[in-house]
Amino acid sequence: MRRYSRQTPPIPVVLSPSFCLVLQGSKKIHSGDHILFAREGDFLTSLIALPAIAQVNADTLDTQPYIGLRIDFTIQEIASVITDSGLRVRPREKHSNAAFIGKADLELLALFVRLLMLLDKPEEEIIFLSGLIKQEMIFKLLTGEYCHLFFQQVFFDQQAEGIGKAISWIKDHYARSFTMEELANATNMSVSGLHHKFKAVTSMGPLQYQKQLRLQEARRLLISGQMDVTNASLEVGYVSSSQFNREYRRLFGLPPLQDVKEVKRQASAGLIEYVESGSFR
Repeated sequence: MRRYSRQTPPIPVVLSPSFCLVLQGSKKIHSGDHILFAREGDFLTSLIALPAIAQVNADTLDTQPYIGLRIDFTIQEIASVITDSGLRVRPREKHSNAAFIGKADLELLALFVRLLMLLDKPEEEIIFLSGLIKQEMIFKLLTGEYCHLFFQQVFFDQQAEGIGKAISWIKDHYARSFTMEELANATNMSVSGLHHKFKAVTSMGPLQYQKQLRLQEARRLLISGQMDVTNASLEVGYVSSSQFNREYRRLFGLPPLQDVKEVKRQASAGLIEYVESGSFR
């Protein structure tokens, strides 16, 4: 659960496969040239690891804080629900962006309430029942208005359409240079087809996607104190420190050391909530 009582600055993030229900307030997500607004009662879903810029808006913060509840999921969990339930949905031929906004109905809200009510239960009860509720949530989303989008990601991986495979390949090789031709060969796609479909799903090209993953990982290493600027830039694949500093500043708005200081200052002042997380790898 995330709670903010003040407007946050635009924060570069990597959205994980998840859906987040906005209980109060609103937030804005920039993903490439795609802009999403999530308001009270909406849920924001990301089907892949997706670089984005997130900001909690100030429209209601003077009277009530922003509160959001996020549920992470995996493609395997979606596939398991599909298999166990016998669901069959015809996916749309046109690829849609991997992040989208939906409106939560009363049934979905009731599932979130049931999940929150488990917080005071014994640990073994929480573990068992939360798994069942999560399966029910996924089933509800798979049978709702946006079901074709959830199925679509499974088809990316299972029917070798290439985009899911391309994203996995980039995440595995993000720290080294590659060409579009190499990525196209790895995914059995043409260069033009790969670029067109990749941008349709992520709102950015493969090389831009790789760059944002590199910079997000470098920032994580710096904020966690695991590495200094030089070693972090080398770790994520940069050979030129000036290029790293230039691209880091372009994405995050400040040079690396200044950005780290500012993130920690805002976190200590309660302006943002920075949660140390593991690598996306």
